[in-house]
Amino acid sequence: MPTKNWPAWAGRAALVWSLLYAAGAALAAATGPAFGYALLGKGTGTAAETATAALYAAAAVLASVMLGRPAGRWLPVAAWGVVGLCLSSGFGFLLAPAHLLFFLSRNQPPLDLAALANQAVAVLGAVLWAGAALAHRRHRLGTCPYCGGRAPAVPADARRAGLVAVAALVPYTALKTMWALGLTPGYTGTGRPGADPRYTSDLGLWLYDHGVDVTAVLALVGMALALALTRPWGRRLPRPLLLALGWTGAGALAPFGLFLAVIGLLTWTGALTTGSIPDHAPWIVAVAYGGFCLFGLALGQSTRLYQRATRKNCARC
Repeated sequence: MPTKNWPAWAGRAALVWSLLYAAGAALAAATGPAFGYALLGKGTGTAAETATAALYAAAAVLASVMLGRPAGRWLPVAAWGVVGLCLSSGFGFLLAPAHLLFFLSRNQPPLDLAALANQAVAVLGAVLWAGAALAHRRHRLGTCPYCGGRAPAVPADARRAGLVAVAALVPYTALKTMWALGLTPGYTGTGRPGADPRYTSDLGLWLYDHGVDVTAVLALVGMALALALTRPWGRRLPRPLLLALGWTGAGALAPFGLFLAVIGLLTWTGALTTGSIPDHAPWIVAVAYGGFCLFGLALGQSTRLYQRATRKNCARC
């Protein structure tokens, strides 16, 4: 199967993908149809499409340099930056399963199939670029290109990453729980803070009125996932499930939290007069909601170390 030899073609695949994705964005900017392109999953239009075309054209140049300089030390670091850019373009696809959660999806706008398909292509680009970054780094270090060598059973840095992921969600979980219990720090509006009846189901509202915020429960599930990836007891759980949840959560929440953290900080410092979530103090957006960025990064690190530690022996080593 072609996937068995992925280190040999990952770099070229990332180059071709970048050229095609940039060409599509340039065509959309020139002809008018958006084709689902949006910069960082937000604004559409000529400016966003032109910026997207420029960014991914630069990514294609980076891929070409990586192919020509297999010993370049900092090239994989730049490649991981492109992975982050791809995930930012496609995080809507990663969050699309939230529409299936009936207690969060009331009155959500219908899915834009063109945008969803485009975001899926962006996530594919993230996978290809991650493979190119791994292949380049392992070639430079002289390790096995397929598995990168073996890792300790439970690395110490994995434990730290799990604890960081848990700590990153503590402010959000505590805040949403206090709101459900009737305390409203950082909220200046009326009604239920954090439980908009336009989007929350009747069950979600009933739980909220009894002191249980559904999103706070989901945050606790995220904490448990981070601990399962970094503790020995997690090895008894299905590996494919943990990897799927870990990588999906990291890819969706890191760019989402980064956007909220930046907007919250700019509003908090007065650089922006608008932009935060209405009726929410800027520190709420920056600290509580922005914590999703740190959680996503720590969850990604936890998942990566778990994947290395639980990988079977590579026959090619």
